[in-house]
Amino acid sequence: MAQTTKSALRLGLAVLMSSGLALTAIPSPAHHSTAMFNWGKEIPMTGATVERWDWTNPHTFLYVTINGKAGPEHWAFEGMSPNHLGRIGWTKHTLKPGDKIDLTYYALKDGRKGGFNVTIKLPNGQVKKQLESPGTRPDQPGS
Repeated sequence: MAQTTKSALRLGLAVLMSSGLALTAIPSPAHHSTAMFNWGKEIPMTGATVERWDWTNPHTFLYVTINGKAGPEHWAFEGMSPNHLGRIGWTKHTLKPGDKIDLTYYALKDGRKGGFNVTIKLPNGQVKKQLESPGTRPDQPGS
């Protein structure tokens, strides 16, 4: 009887451990926090010059220079993924070094020169959006 009980306990423990491992293998939707940005508080920036446009995963990055009170200021803006942007008409060639653009962004809460890029007005006047609507949050699918 004792041997049967030990075997049953071992089997039960093995099933429990296997179930636990199986649950950890279930994919969950990936998301990235927007907590570092003043989300929803759009700030305009005019007369920026594109330094670099990084079409990289998991997020694109835009680096610009503007004329500040004390001289040139360098800013960096995070954007959506190339996959997302490609589906709404962006390409890795949308922005080129030297392009003069206007943009809007959600500022970084810590005061550094940067944030999350919301829109860009291209040199030809076309406005491109990063998100479907201002209320969309990449860290909250379906928002």
